[in-house]
Amino acid sequence: MNVMTPYRSGLDARHDGFAQLLRAEWTKFRTVRGWVIGVAVAALVIVGLGVLTGASSECGSQMGPDAPTLACPAPPTGPGGEWVNDSFYFVRQPLTGNGSITARITSLTGLYSTHGGIGPAGGSPPAGMTPGVQPWAKAGIIIKASTRQGSAYAAMMVTGNHGVRMQWDFTHDVAGMAGKVSAATPRWLRLTRSGDTITGYDSSDGTRWTRVGTTTLAGLPSTAPSGLFAATPGYSVTTTSLGGGSSTGGPALATAAFDRVGLLGGWPAARWTGQDIHGDTDVALPASAQGFTQAGGRLTVSGSGDIAPSADNVNSIKQTLAGTFAGLIAVVVIGVMFITAEYRRGMIRTTLAASPRRGRVLAAKAIVVGAVTFAAGLVAAAVTIPLAERLLHENGNPIPPLTASIWLQAVVGTAALLAVSAVLGLAVGTLLRRSAGAVTAVIAGILLPYLLATVPGILPVGAAQWLLRVTPAAGFAVQQTLTQYPQVNTVYAPGTGYFPLAPWAGFAVLCGWAAAALVLALFLLRRKDA
Repeated sequence: MNVMTPYRSGLDARHDGFAQLLRAEWTKFRTVRGWVIGVAVAALVIVGLGVLTGASSECGSQMGPDAPTLACPAPPTGPGGEWVNDSFYFVRQPLTGNGSITARITSLTGLYSTHGGIGPAGGSPPAGMTPGVQPWAKAGIIIKASTRQGSAYAAMMVTGNHGVRMQWDFTHDVAGMAGKVSAATPRWLRLTRSGDTITGYDSSDGTRWTRVGTTTLAGLPSTAPSGLFAATPGYSVTTTSLGGGSSTGGPALATAAFDRVGLLGGWPAARWTGQDIHGDTDVALPASAQGFTQAGGRLTVSGSGDIAPSADNVNSIKQTLAGTFAGLIAVVVIGVMFITAEYRRGMIRTTLAASPRRGRVLAAKAIVVGAVTFAAGLVAAAVTIPLAERLLHENGNPIPPLTASIWLQAVVGTAALLAVSAVLGLAVGTLLRRSAGAVTAVIAGILLPYLLATVPGILPVGAAQWLLRVTPAAGFAVQQTLTQYPQVNTVYAPGTGYFPLAPWAGFAVLCGWAAAALVLALFLLRRKDA
């Protein structure tokens, strides 16, 4: 830090306008070379560490010692642009034009692996698998735009523990009848098509029907593969302990019994065709373990995989902005020094003599340091994200699709995170009047709860979520791009990248801390002598 030349305000106390006060504080900031260099360093560190992360993160596989390295495959993309799982066993016929399909389901059973695989094909159950139905195992009727993974669809289904559901286009889920299906409590399901509009119904007796939901599938072709399906996500149990954690599980199989299948409208007089829908990234059983049988009017369908948003929690934005921590430390130091340097050198008396209204002095300092750090963070984030993502992609890493609004949230949110942290540093510096103590307090208050909450195995999930709700570390939620879906069976915890608060709600918590610190700082500034 360079030696500061004492600043003399040219303001006359009789003309203490706030615009002049802002100009004076800005002049004070830009004439201290160390502060300007510190802001530039914060921005460069964010860019540099982001580029380093992108350049050093490689993902790929080789089929042999002399084979080329292949990039890690990405999950298929759904109609909304999100990554999805689209793996199931499909018993289908083409539906041309308008029509409907009705079916009764009398049972849903399952098997699951606790050790990552199954034994040799054949036998019932397959060797090494345990009887049991996963909570989000699903079977029912479906109308799909095509057999391509990620294509639009609408489905009515029974589930393991969540009753009847209507789901469409992977992210939409509406509840129908509650309870589990059995021979004593069968579930009747119906889908009707009218143009691009699909409506789902359920019934307990096939006579009294209740509409569950309606959707429009954009671009649904005139002839769409439709019929019966079965799928189930795998079994997974995650345990955490101090310093680490472990996960066990494996694929699963769901089997459903259908009867009373009725087809109306543009269905051909054809036999059912079975097809295993799967891709390279699916965690599912091989096709040989799935299939269907038909005897008289009864069809039994067995399937593995899932039809849902992908549980792959890849936050490429978070990876590219790894330098935010270092940049935050730099701007906190600058925010603290912006006030404590004046106390240390006695310049605060000159400042308050030129502008006796102390609240306006504190407000002007907050606006200047916040605006400068916001601008630096905005440029740094806008440069870092596309540059580092390009390096990640070149190194074989799959990059999840993000909307323009999510990208803007990450860029603006990162800049705002830095700016509010700098203002918090200014407030705590005003309270303590000592640089070292103020810097330590602010950095510990932001970064320590974040590390305790997000490093797996240190804290239980509940305690980690509590920290990220009530401490300034909640502000890091503004960099979150992952979405929680209730119909996806995964661990939604800070250690896996999921914050308990929405992005801007978490940022509001940080703002609350900064505002409270500013109010207290103003109270003490007015009560204590400079």
